[in-house]
Amino acid sequence: MKRVWMIILPVVLLFFLLSCQKTDEYTVDARENFEALWKILDENYCFFSYKEVDWDEVHDRYSAQIMDTMNQYALFDVLADMLAELKDGHTNLYSSFDVARYWDWYQDYPPNFYEELNEKYLGKDYKIAGGLKYRKMANDSIGYVRYSSFSSGLGESNLDYMFYYFRDCKGLIIDIRNNGGGALTYSERFASRFIEEKTLVGYVQYKQGKGHDDFSEPYPIELAPSAYIRWLRPVIVLTNRHCYSAANDFVQKMRTFPQVLILGDRTGGGSGFPFTSELPNGWTVRFSACPMLDADKQLTEFGIDPDVSVAISEEDLLEGIDTIIEEAIRLLMEN
Repeated sequence: MKRVWMIILPVVLLFFLLSCQKTDEYTVDARENFEALWKILDENYCFFSYKEVDWDEVHDRYSAQIMDTMNQYALFDVLADMLAELKDGHTNLYSSFDVARYWDWYQDYPPNFYEELNEKYLGKDYKIAGGLKYRKMANDSIGYVRYSSFSSGLGESNLDYMFYYFRDCKGLIIDIRNNGGGALTYSERFASRFIEEKTLVGYVQYKQGKGHDDFSEPYPIELAPSAYIRWLRPVIVLTNRHCYSAANDFVQKMRTFPQVLILGDRTGGGSGFPFTSELPNGWTVRFSACPMLDADKQLTEFGIDPDVSVAISEEDLLEGIDTIIEEAIRLLMEN
């Protein structure tokens, strides 16, 4: 059965195709491009009120920096700084020479994940299925799977082979730390393996007008159980601040299931469905357009707190120990 969001998204995308700023003529005029970018965001960005951004004040402040004689590089820097006022990892400006991005949503936080340390836990004999790396731990009683990006392939057969391999394990660890997101399709496909019946996992809204708060009523997103192998035993999902976008969405879904525990650090957020538009000079802007809410109709744009907060301690790091993985193993062994 098709999920609700798959029915809604074509309507949402059609709305934005019709409503976003259109440019009939190419121009490199700095003022025109500045005004076009500001207007696209003004009419379509979805988190102004939530983030308490005074977009009119932002306009006046950055408008004063626009000069008729400025070159494309200077203009790009001003526009990039203006977009950074939104503090949104889904908001970018793309030119042929640079990409503006906002990374402070995770850079000011402890990493709580280290590649070399993770390689030690994975070892050399781990298995690979699509984007998944997996092995057994704790005398083969715990399954461990590392999924580093929701942009990496995740087919139904990949999941079936992995779950079959873990068939005798009492618990499962899913490590998505440092997963910056990717395809929501993979988030749904993975999460659908942990339920037995259709489950409400969130809501989505779309813009109905040009005002900052002109949104539709929240539409429910229901997740249907997979028709393939499902896992109903205990699960612990490992998170850190670098879990963003589709990874944040996966955590949002998984935390609604009774056998799942979220452990680690707060996620990075990114709950706005992104859309793109074009400026008169050909540059592309991507921005958060549709608010996606959790099952309690709350936004998770700023991240999701874990059920159990755990950080990698300096002492453990010096000894080559991943505090977060070890705590997950301990909790599953005690279950």
